[in-house]
Amino acid sequence: MLINCNGNNLYAEYHNVFENRPTIVFLHDSLGCVELWRDFPKRIAIACQCNLLVYDRLGYGKSVPMKTFVRPVNYLELEAEVLDDILEKLNIENAILYGHSDGGSIALIAAAKHQNRIKLVIAEAAHIFVEKITLEGIRKAVQAYETTNLPLKLQKYHAEKTETVFKAWTETWLRDNFRNWNIEDLLPKIKSPLLFIQGENDEYGTLAQVEKTVNLVNGKSEKYIIAKTGHTPHKEMPEVVLEKVIAFINCHF
Repeated sequence: MLINCNGNNLYAEYHNVFENRPTIVFLHDSLGCVELWRDFPKRIAIACQCNLLVYDRLGYGKSVPMKTFVRPVNYLELEAEVLDDILEKLNIENAILYGHSDGGSIALIAAAKHQNRIKLVIAEAAHIFVEKITLEGIRKAVQAYETTNLPLKLQKYHAEKTETVFKAWTETWLRDNFRNWNIEDLLPKIKSPLLFIQGENDEYGTLAQVEKTVNLVNGKSEKYIIAKTGHTPHKEMPEVVLEKVIAFINCHF
């Protein structure tokens, strides 16, 4: 299905099959899309008997292209408003957010700003501020994009939008005026229970992202650090992540 937000058609898959049950909303990372989640969302939704919403943000996957790769510093905050608009349009008042990387940051922002709709938050490898390791990881990604077949791999999912998607991520984060981006001031507004998942060897963020987040939120929070794992635990250690997430959701619903 297509959802019109601010005049832009965003591709979404919405499975509303369980009456009086929450909807798990999956928010992809900076190069992700619906298709790249594979069967991970459905496995969680079925195990927890929850409804499911997965969508491509503007410019990604099957959604319409971005007009430009130049983003404002507060683009993640703006994406949280898009998310709220989508939830409003679909009449979702009982949402569980699962966000990875950029999607994790969006989930945290949305939980802080739209508390009535958001009942649980699962943040995987989210960022709340910019670190040196993050910028180093992005520079390595740029080098890989220029010297390997990474563009071809991404084109499978983003087609002609690939270069814009890649630049929108890398050039935004590497800009000087993005170095001070920080959402720590929003975290105390989060009252819904939070599970923060991170790989011990995350190449884009240190455990300081996790510690600060769980300490600053006002809701019940817990961290789940997975050994010998990088930036994408749900792909690198899917069974481990599935077990933890399903138990977390079932504990609250």
